[in-house]
Amino acid sequence: MSQSIGTKGQLAFLSLPAVAFTTAMIAFPFAYTVWLSLHEFSFGAKPKLNFGMNYVQMLQDGEFWNGLKITLVLYLLSLVLQLVLGTYVALLLHGSKKLSGIVRTLMISPFVLPPVVVGMMWLVVLDPSIGAANYILQSVGLPRSDWLASPTWVIATVAMIDTWQWTPYVALIVLGGLQSLPTNVYEAAQIDGATRWKTFWRITLPLLMPTLVTAAILRSVDLLRFFDIIYITTQGGPGNASNTLNIYGFRKGFELFEIGYASALMITLSAIVLGAVMVLTQARKRVAW
Repeated sequence: MSQSIGTKGQLAFLSLPAVAFTTAMIAFPFAYTVWLSLHEFSFGAKPKLNFGMNYVQMLQDGEFWNGLKITLVLYLLSLVLQLVLGTYVALLLHGSKKLSGIVRTLMISPFVLPPVVVGMMWLVVLDPSIGAANYILQSVGLPRSDWLASPTWVIATVAMIDTWQWTPYVALIVLGGLQSLPTNVYEAAQIDGATRWKTFWRITLPLLMPTLVTAAILRSVDLLRFFDIIYITTQGGPGNASNTLNIYGFRKGFELFEIGYASALMITLSAIVLGAVMVLTQARKRVAW
């Protein structure tokens, strides 16, 4: 027993350098960003402490509130679409044992593609002049759309692109949850004569809630700091119609060189992401079975 404790102690001691290095790599950038957010700082100038005035400026900045609204709308729209469609695809795969392996392999391809490839591909598909999307609309008698160039439709279009890429990821998570559900409750429901619809609402969905909340947590971290697809396709446009907090912070920091203010924006965004994850984590504990 004492030998086992001694071995564990040695392993813990040997892992200390790796733990310390990993902690430093996480803590230092965050602490430095917090420090920058408390200063007025631009490239080529000396940082000047302004005692949190960046945050006061942020609360009075209309572009900040616009970016926050766009971020939350895009987050909620994309998350709902991906959870609903991912669950539907998972149910189809779970009910079709023969095709599940082939389809699962094909489903991996969208979310392993680099964001640059996805963005450029959809730029071509959604091009107002030569894109396949407008060709399909015209073929069925519908009017053409400006897609990413339309202030009205740009958020829905970006949400559609992200949903196309990440719905298979959610579907695989949900499929794993479906395969781990107990079979005896379904046998009892079948004996009682429950329909498929009632079985889904009364048994499958409640038992799947921990899995769905886990998928929501994983996607929330990415969706709230949405950057790559937007920057590749619209760069926050047209106008400011897709200017999320992440895009706004990037433009403030690396186009206007207001590093202190951009740091305050990123700290605020990090707090929003952390808050969403904490809320969903508590929700997962409540729906656990």
